[in-house]
Amino acid sequence: MNDTSILEKPPAEPRQRHSAEARREETVEAVIQLAGEHSPEGITTQAIASRIGVTHGALFRHFPDKAAIWRTVFDWLGTRLGRVADAALASGGTPLEVLERLFHAQVAFVADHPGVPRILFHELQRPAGSPLQLLARNIVGAYRERLKALIRRAKEAGELPLGLDEEAAAVLFVGTVQGLVVQSTLFSGALDMREAAQRLFPLLLDGFRGARS
Repeated sequence: MNDTSILEKPPAEPRQRHSAEARREETVEAVIQLAGEHSPEGITTQAIASRIGVTHGALFRHFPDKAAIWRTVFDWLGTRLGRVADAALASGGTPLEVLERLFHAQVAFVADHPGVPRILFHELQRPAGSPLQLLARNIVGAYRERLKALIRRAKEAGELPLGLDEEAAAVLFVGTVQGLVVQSTLFSGALDMREAAQRLFPLLLDGFRGARS
């Protein structure tokens, strides 16, 4: 936010926009936190309002309805997952180095935000056709396409076999992270996802490369 002189009074409209944006950010954070503690389906707007310390009515001054809150959450998810991939790609290196960096970055992201995979997978399990399920499918699908492009680069660089099924490899990559999430949920406090990821990635890579002679 730009600094203003103590003699100047900021216009009302920008201050209102900032307040609304800040409240929406707080709301998204509250939903992510609550999803890490409870089933996403059971998250109420009253619980969200209580988490951020506002009245139920005040919450809906920034969102027309509950569906709008969830749309904002999914917009946040898509943006943040995209940033994780952008950061891994921007650091450079060989395609396999980037792939490994992305794997650990994704694990770190879900470890820091355990509500994220719960929200995505909960929505993906719903009957087909819901607007939020479409958003979830688009987020996961876009991420998988970026993985496939990276795997294709690794094949072209001779780091992975040319016959490797890019679609299957991307599914396995995402599924491995999902498996860590499930294990972390089942054995809460007993599994360090980041440490486990260090041991799992070489196995994942061996699967991509195929049997060695």
